[in-house]
Amino acid sequence: MPAITVDDITVLPRIPDPDPIAARQRPVRTVTSAPRGLEGEGFPVRRAFAGVDLADLDPFVHMDQMGEVEYAPGEPKGTPWHPHRGFETVTYMMDGTFEHSDSNGGGGVITNGDTQWMTAGAGILHIEKPPEALVVSGGLFHGIQLWVNLPRALKWSPPRYQDLRAREVALVSSSDGGALVRVIAGEVAGHAGPGSTYTPMTLVHATLSPGARLAVPWRADDNALAYVLAGHGSVGRERRPVQAGQLAVFGPGDALMIAAAPLQESRSPRLEVLLLGGRPIREPVAWMGPFVMNTRAEVIQAFEDYRAGRLGSIPAITAVHHTPTTVVESRLADEGAAGV
Repeated sequence: MPAITVDDITVLPRIPDPDPIAARQRPVRTVTSAPRGLEGEGFPVRRAFAGVDLADLDPFVHMDQMGEVEYAPGEPKGTPWHPHRGFETVTYMMDGTFEHSDSNGGGGVITNGDTQWMTAGAGILHIEKPPEALVVSGGLFHGIQLWVNLPRALKWSPPRYQDLRAREVALVSSSDGGALVRVIAGEVAGHAGPGSTYTPMTLVHATLSPGARLAVPWRADDNALAYVLAGHGSVGRERRPVQAGQLAVFGPGDALMIAAAPLQESRSPRLEVLLLGGRPIREPVAWMGPFVMNTRAEVIQAFEDYRAGRLGSIPAITAVHHTPTTVVESRLADEGAAGV
């Protein structure tokens, strides 16, 4: 899991431990295990937020861990062209390569620690796929895609695309020097990531060596989630056990505690964890398929706008790869709905 790293972690600034008297360590409210599924053209995912109440996730609505999978030649898969409206998609690649193109002219290639941040806003079409060279060669593929809701006042924002390179991420270490902390968006102990967000939020990828601990200050008015990508350890003041594929939802407080078990499996030698937090929007959520709105009527309107071509046009050079509308709608219906 290369992401972005450093040769000597001791040269990085360290996150001071929160004041043991003044800081309130957040307790763990729930730990859930992510079921496995398939996405797009058939690549494997784990549904990180499955079984968790949307009120506990707010402002997030969905997250997939894509892979980790070692593809044979000819096996890598992506998604067909599809629409979005009303939220932002954040795709963070730790291993492998993904290409993005959209109807707003955005696009790029992300690999090994890069992030693409797409604001769908009022509406956009996009496609995500492995480059042809990776399809031919095969190889490792591992990343996450996070959906960040937009408040009612910003759902009609113009679409935009941010291409965040791994080298732009803020790198810091834990107080004991045993954890590498990558701040992709938001701020941790005064260290800010490069992501520009409509909804105030924090996105961090931390790698903890066996036996290391990570204590970080956390905004009391944001929610707090920890998703384990690999390895095993504990979270919270109760030292609740967690392992790969599990999501911890924290209760109130202004500090988080994560610890790696002293012994890890050889195939996952470190604890890899995503820390997520955001300012709750606290608005009604009507969500079906690729549309996250406030009301059922707005979701229906989004489908109608998509069918009428009002969410954008596929660039002519890639139109031959377009999945017909009827096929897309069938897939969307299969995905079901939340809050609709």
